[in-house]
Amino acid sequence: MKVTDVSVETTERYQFVSITEEVRRAVRESGVEEGFCLVSSTHTTGAITVNEDYDRDVPRDLAAACGALVGSLDVRFHHAEGNSDSHLLTSFFGQSQQLLIRGGEPDLGRWQGVFFAEFDGPRRRTVRVACASA
Repeated sequence: MKVTDVSVETTERYQFVSITEEVRRAVRESGVEEGFCLVSSTHTTGAITVNEDYDRDVPRDLAAACGALVGSLDVRFHHAEGNSDSHLLTSFFGQSQQLLIRGGEPDLGRWQGVFFAEFDGPRRRTVRVACASA
């Protein structure tokens, strides 16, 4: 199995950053032709998701919806760091995504891309991409 670290810089509290090209590069460099790719966040306040990566409004809309969702909650968080909302959103989205590799490329649909979902930014983050043959 080949593991590649991808660095991600975020500039907003809630932000969806496309890492599609970095994932493609990691898959190509792994040499895996047919198999699986695990894209994994190493952070408790950042997630990985697959969504539309064509229209730049989609990631902005998702970030805005996350803020609206958290703002609408009738809950008192007790975590002293003040980022329990970030932990909640990471749990909703998930820490990782598994992708198929076909023909040496991630098997993404026409409009799909891979995103790091930031819920406690701005920060410097690390995503791991692990590729293995089937």
